[in-house]
Amino acid sequence: MTVWIFFLLGILVFLALDLGVFNKNAHVISVREASIWTTIWVSLSLLFSGVVYWLYSTGKIDNVDGLEPMEATINYITGYLIELSLSIDNIFVIAVIFTSFQIPQKYQHRVLFWGILGAIVFRALMIFFGVALINKFSFTIYIFGAFLIFTAIRMVTSKEKPFEPKKSFIYRNLRKIMPITSHMDGQKFFVKLRHITAATPLFMALIIIEFTDVLFALDSVPAILAITSDPFLVFSSNIFAILGLRSMYFFLAHMINKFQYLKYSLVAILSFVGLKMILSHHIAFPKWISLGFIALALGLGVLASLLKKDKIVEH
Repeated sequence: MTVWIFFLLGILVFLALDLGVFNKNAHVISVREASIWTTIWVSLSLLFSGVVYWLYSTGKIDNVDGLEPMEATINYITGYLIELSLSIDNIFVIAVIFTSFQIPQKYQHRVLFWGILGAIVFRALMIFFGVALINKFSFTIYIFGAFLIFTAIRMVTSKEKPFEPKKSFIYRNLRKIMPITSHMDGQKFFVKLRHITAATPLFMALIIIEFTDVLFALDSVPAILAITSDPFLVFSSNIFAILGLRSMYFFLAHMINKFQYLKYSLVAILSFVGLKMILSHHIAFPKWISLGFIALALGLGVLASLLKKDKIVEH
């Protein structure tokens, strides 16, 4: 329990420094600033694997699955890479939401900051119930595995429809229960209009981002449960991926269309972890195979995208 308390306190300190010190004043996040923060978060996330090794080698964490220190470390890194790779689609959707509600770039960081706080709570709940289900009803691992394979097939076969936030179920129903204005007053989520308090586009963007994150978590949480059901490893790898999502958004938002083949990397990853879950009671996969496959799939997706981009430039 002590480790959990220190970990959660560490997250709160990072978030407080982020909003209260580094981004106290609203400003446009440049590509250079975003790349620096992306590097910092990825580095911290990978360095935390050393902390994981220390925790599991000293017995300072409740080792529910009896994992060896190196095994726990590989599970953490694998889970982190899965969450990071599945966040790529999320980045594209966030960009569409901001464009739809015409959120100025200098206010986007504030929306993402509060969005991440909500995401942490929702992910924690989903992880808690996911782990509980797998531990209590072992057959649920087959359901999760089949769902991931279904998601991968749907990504390949379904025609992509442009996401329109203002036509979404959430937006249409929120309009029925609360006043909404297109007027913005700085970074405020609500403004006073005569005798009513109305939600600004910033608040609407925040709510829709929260709900889309829940939908993305339906894929990402089962995917990491295929690697490990250890609550601390699942939660910590999820949280580090989420914390780095904001800076990665500002870094990748304008370049996401250049990585066209990453979609197939995600299909391969989801298919692999789905099969792994279904076969988990019959075949024991070495931990390094999962890490190696995910790293290879991501690497090939990025490489293929860059090679295609270079060919287009040549022509």
